[in-house]
Amino acid sequence: METQPQVGQIVKVLRGKDEESYAVVIGIIDERFVMIADGDKRRFDLPKKKNVLHLQLQPAISQEVTTSLQESGRVTNAKLRYVIQKYAYAKGE
Repeated sequence: METQPQVGQIVKVLRGKDEESYAVVIGIIDERFVMIADGDKRRFDLPKKKNVLHLQLQPAISQEVTTSLQESGRVTNAKLRYVIQKYAYAKGE
């Protein structure tokens, strides 16, 4: 299991008011902090800075999100919601 988060990776929030929800890593600040967004409460333009220790990295990395961020430097909130929804559904949640 990869211990360093990657852009486009789905994470489960373990601490804070978004606890138990899923989000997508949209930016990496340093080895301790990342920026996450879920396209719903946490929009792309207002991401949340999170300590990596408060996140559970999921094995899924969304190519769609990664590609979109590489090409245009941004990703739509709808795409973030879709990716998270698809992942949660696949896990049966």
